[in-house]
Amino acid sequence: MKLIIGLGNPGRKYSQTRHNVGWLVLDALAEKEKWQENKRSKFYYLTKEINNQEVVLVKPTTFMNQSGLAMAYLKKKNPKLKLADIMVVHDDKDLDFGRIKLAKNSSSAGHKGVESIINALGSQDFTRVRVGVKNELLNKMETDKFVLSKFNREERKELKNIIEKTAELIKENI
Repeated sequence: MKLIIGLGNPGRKYSQTRHNVGWLVLDALAEKEKWQENKRSKFYYLTKEINNQEVVLVKPTTFMNQSGLAMAYLKKKNPKLKLADIMVVHDDKDLDFGRIKLAKNSSSAGHKGVESIINALGSQDFTRVRVGVKNELLNKMETDKFVLSKFNREERKELKNIIEKTAELIKENI
């Protein structure tokens, strides 16, 4: 089994913000399949086959800095799950908009959602799919306001292609 976690924040207010890129990518991977909810441990999930592999897609419904709560539950429920089988998809303010980068066994680089998952796992030895959201506004805004801002018109035009490219990269690396 492979586990792909898309990071984001719950609620309509955040649905199209930079911080929710992880959720947008997972929605693309889910295609038309219906998400199920684990209310107790606060996440949406669905199981599907990708490249002949059973894959569980997970969207934590806590706020970003508590994403590790869902991860801790999933790891406890699946003790045979290897860190190498975990992939976390998230926004990255240090990468230019649209740039996609795979990283393995790397620090959180200040990303609170990734930091929460590292703390829950007790390790950073998993794969991260970093989706760049950086633009010129980052220099004019505080980081927390920037990542919670919506994409501008030009970015929205490119966003669907970026999400599709990210989903393809994930499929290739499962």
